[in-house]
Parts: sequence; structure tokens; C-alpha cells
Amino acid sequence: MVKILTRSMLDESKKNSETSPFKFVEPRQSIEIHLPDERVITGPRGATTGEFLVALEEEFDVTIVGAVVNGSLRELTFPLEYDSLVRPITMRDADGMRFYRRSLTFLLETAFHQLFPKAILAIDHSVASGGYFCQVFNSPSLEKSDLDKLEVRMRELVSADLPFVREKVPLDEAIAYFEKKGYEDKIRLLEHRQKEYLILYKMGDHRDYHHGYMVPSSGYLQWFRLTPLGDGFVMQFPRRHLPTDILPLPDYRTLVNTFRQYGDWLQRLGIDNVGTLNQAIREKRSREVILISEALHEGRISEIASQIYERLNEIRVVLIAGPSSSGKTTFSKRLTVQLLARGISPFPLEMDKYFVDREETPLDENGEFDFETIKAVNTKMLGEDIQRLIAGERVQLSHYDFKTGMSSPGEVVQLRPGQIIILEGIHGLNPELIPNIPSEQTFRIYASALTQLNLDWHNRVSTTDTRLIRRIVRDARERGYSAQDTIKRWESVRRGEKRYIFPYQDNADVMFNSALVYELAALKPLALPELRQVPFGTPEHVEAKRLLSLLEWFQPIDVSVIPDNSLLREFIGTSILKGLKIWAN
Repeated sequence: MVKILTRSMLDESKKNSETSPFKFVEPRQSIEIHLPDERVITGPRGATTGEFLVALEEEFDVTIVGAVVNGSLRELTFPLEYDSLVRPITMRDADGMRFYRRSLTFLLETAFHQLFPKAILAIDHSVASGGYFCQVFNSPSLEKSDLDKLEVRMRELVSADLPFVREKVPLDEAIAYFEKKGYEDKIRLLEHRQKEYLILYKMGDHRDYHHGYMVPSSGYLQWFRLTPLGDGFVMQFPRRHLPTDILPLPDYRTLVNTFRQYGDWLQRLGIDNVGTLNQAIREKRSREVILISEALHEGRISEIASQIYERLNEIRVVLIAGPSSSGKTTFSKRLTVQLLARGISPFPLEMDKYFVDREETPLDENGEFDFETIKAVNTKMLGEDIQRLIAGERVQLSHYDFKTGMSSPGEVVQLRPGQIIILEGIHGLNPELIPNIPSEQTFRIYASALTQLNLDWHNRVSTTDTRLIRRIVRDARERGYSAQDTIKRWESVRRGEKRYIFPYQDNADVMFNSALVYELAALKPLALPELRQVPFGTPEHVEAKRLLSLLEWFQPIDVSVIPDNSLLREFIGTSILKGLKIWAN
């Protein structure tokens, strides 16, 4: 019910001020925090968020590592001076796991510099089972015995439960500190910082900058493992759905080769972090960076086309899989162009044509249609149609109407002798998709942004964030979705990726890394206006603010200089490949 308030009512209240319930008083010594379930906790004014939330620890089966206070993400060390709305953040939350992983990185680098003070530790790329691939420079690769010593030292620091002290220091002071330490990567990054201060974290006598929030102390970091991989190692940590378990590390040889190739690309570009990228942009070398990056992409696509050509007598189906906003569509069309240049005319077959009728679509745990599961695809019909196409028969393909949710007979096609099929879709690497097609007749490609240019040696940029920013820009341009809409859907998209895409990425014959070293600088001018419109106080605003903070580090690039066949054009628009279709006779 709306309460009516008039001027005369206020005047009457003023006359009766002695009996009015509204009075000036001295501040209470205690304050209240209001939880999402409408319970209230009272405690002393100035106590930290963590001290208030201790009362909830027994109710949670996973560690509380942070909180959202009055709509803003906060550390547990944040002091509460006023009555507040507080939502606990645990390791099962995306933000909570970021707290944990970032803090674990700080723990690793602290222990590493204590044991190997002359070496450089690079926290590089993520692996799907939960972990960061790390490399060592200015020193031989660590032996298993060295890793064992490093892990023991990390656990000693955890047992000591040392506080992570947050310090806000003037930017000049921070730069002077990093100059003294010889951290050139951080100095280059800070040369372009707009704010006049920097937040440093300190554990014992070690200080460093880390982009984002931390847990209060090293004692929180109970779950990790160091495992050798290739010429580096993986710092393993839990996944959100199993926040206290370390999963087995699969054989990542193909992925490690991709990491190594990306490192070679960065060396050719002379750009190994965001600081050097910003420097190149300031020096008007954007075109050079873009052209070389695009040439490296085209070279890799050409290599993949050559591998297919060499096995042309065997291969009948090329399968392309990858997560959302990985650039699969543009990659498949550029691969098609490369195959055409070799005299191969591939036939594109869309997996989406083979969705089952809406009423047969499986439901997820929330009772909603699960379009991500392979059971939402009529794999029996798809497999039979592919078999008949390979045999040279005329086949009436399926057609799916997304508006009605019904399938119906589609176009009739017949492949020419030797013509191959390109099948793109999220289940391309799942063995259940076309089990009746012999594996030697398939060529499987995993396409995704597998790497990203990091801020510095210790501050990595998530490829998931890159894909989300790509999608925000594309959704706003093509579908009219707000950034809030896209962010709201992202958790469901990510859940589908983890279940139905990432577990099969190692089935790929080759991987295509769709990341471009310059892309966040190019996406920044397009993403900022969208992110700034996300309403404060919404759950999506917390994520938008985090992405805005990330993009602050990048100098912008004019998108008009990006080639019209670039993979990035799939997201920023005006791709010359958008209407490309190759049909069978």
C-alpha cells in the first residue's frame, strides 16, 4: 500500500515535534547487517564484514571468502560503519572463486621469490580441470624436486596464516617500489594508469599488485597442488562445483603446444603484456600489431587446411566445436576459404537443424529446457543423414523452426564425389554425436580463445572475460540485448560449457586459438557504454564494474583499421564473411 504524504501532514508533525517518532540521536555503538533471507545480525560499529559473517560459518559447507555490501563487492576485511545489506560470497560463487585463485597466485609468487629470487615466474593460462599453467624464465625449468620444495613452502605459509595486508599507496611510490625490485612488466603497465594511487597487498615482507580482491590471510588457501606439465607446471585449484577437491590433471599435450605457439606469437610481435601493447598503441604502431596478429591467425588456419588436404582421401567430416563467443562461425568460414583455395568445396551442415521437437527437449535441474545437452539433438537422424551423404545419396535434411520449436523436412542435397562436410556446433567433439561414423573419417577441431595477453607476469586476464566482452558487444549490436541481459544469461551459458564442451576438448585433432593480442583494446570503446548502463544495485552491476575495471588498463584502438575478414568482426560487425555460403550440387 502506498503511503500518502502531504505538506500539511509534515507541518503538523513539526508542531508536535516532542511526540514525533523522528528525533536526532547520538550514533549507536552497534549496527545491523541484513542478510538475503531477511535475518539480521547486530554487532559493533566498525567491525569487519568477516567478523559479522562468522555467525554464519556453521551454516555453510564451504568457506565464505567475501561479500556484496550494499550492492558492491567487498573483502572480508572491509569495515562496516552503517547498517548494511550483506550477501555472503563463498567459493561456490564466481566472484568467490576469483578471490581464492587470485590469493593463491599471491601465495605462489611469494613462496617462489623466497626460494628462487633471481628467476621470473609467469602465471599464464588456465586449464579446464582447474589450474593455471605457469612458466619460469631466467632460470632452467623447475624439476619435480623443485616443485615439491615450492609446494612445501606454500603450505608452510598457509600454516602460518599470515594476513594479506591491503595498502593504498600513491602511484609514484608504487612505481618506485617496482623499479627497485626490477619488475619492468609492472612499471610499463603503470605508465598508462589514470588513477593516482595503487592498491598493493603485503604478506610478510613481500608486496605486489594484484588486480582484484583477496581473502584475508594465507590460512584460507588450503586446497592446491603443483603438477609438472610440459616445460612448465600447473598450479591446480578446486572448481566451483567441488570447492575443496583437486581434480586429476588430464593429458594436456595439445593444449600445451597451443600455449607454446602463442608464446612464439608474442615474441614475434614484441608484445608480452598489456604494458607493451599500450606502448605500441601510444607509438602509433596499432596497424602493425593488428596486421601481424591477423597474419598469424591466417597462417594457423592455413596449416589446419593443409592437414585436412593431406588426409583428403580419408576425411569425410570436419567437426568444429568450441564455447560461446569463441569465433567458431568466422573460423569455419575462413577455413572454408582456405579449403576452396586448395580445390576442396566443403558442404556446411548446421547442427542446429537437428534439434528435437520442443516437447522432447530435456529439462535441467530448474525445470527449464536444456538446449545445451546433446540429448536436445536428434543424433540418430543426424548420423544417418551424414552416412547417406557420404555414400553419395540424395538426402532431405532436417529443418528446425526456433519460433515454433518444431522440426520438419528441409532442403534436399547431394554431395559431389570427394566433397567433405563441415559440421559446426558445441557437441562436435562428443563421441556420442555421430558414433556410426568411423573416427578415421573425421577431423576434429576445437576453436576457442585459449590464451589472452596478461596485465603482467602475475596478473592474468581470463579468456572467459574476453569471451563475455565479445558477447556483450555482439548482443548489443545484433540482438538489441543490454549488457545486463547478456551478463544475466552468462552463468547458464558457462554451466553448459563446463558440462558439454570442456570435458571433450582433448578429443580434438587440432586446436585453434581464436584470441587476438589486441582485441580488448579494440572492444573497449564498444563495451564501455554498454557496461556503464547496467543499473547499480543489481547482481549484474557487480560483474559490470569488474569488467570496467579490467578494461581501464587498455589503451583503445580504432576498430576501423581491423580487416573485414578478422575473427573479431564477428563481434564488432561488418564482416565480409557474414553471407558466405558454399552449397553442394
